[in-house]
Amino acid sequence: MQNLFFESWENIFRIVICSAIGYLALFLFIRISGKRTLSKFSAFDFVVSVSLGSTLSWMILDQVRILEGGIALIVIIVLQYLLAFISQKSKSLERLINSSPTLLFYDGKFLKHKLKTEFITQEEIIAEVRKNGIEDLNEVRAIILEIDGNISIIKKSEKVGRSTLVKIANT
Repeated sequence: MQNLFFESWENIFRIVICSAIGYLALFLFIRISGKRTLSKFSAFDFVVSVSLGSTLSWMILDQVRILEGGIALIVIIVLQYLLAFISQKSKSLERLINSSPTLLFYDGKFLKHKLKTEFITQEEIIAEVRKNGIEDLNEVRAIILEIDGNISIIKKSEKVGRSTLVKIANT
């Protein structure tokens, strides 16, 4: 029963040291890798974050050694940086990595096929409209599900080119 809660002071000391070193290494790698690592999550960024967290936990719990875990952290961040760089150069890879924004509502009408595709309900959209202080859907020109999962609401009074909305609708 004693081993259930506490095995040895040596293990506690190792966890403290590994946690501190792993945390500092991850912090340093994220600072070096830039703001994209900390941006709002696209699916790609989510996978990177989960991978980083999982690797750090393995380092802390002594499933891998600190040097091995540090190398894994570096590889994950380098791959993220490399794919982000390549996706800037290739539109097809960019569409593969980052989804496109989706027009969910336009000129007074919900685009029901888009709502089904994105697994989002009209009630969720209406709740977002209320959160943005808009009382009436008649004030709204368009509602867009962005690539990071946020919902953008464009009022009729805002100046947004129709061609921009048509481009989003056609993606």
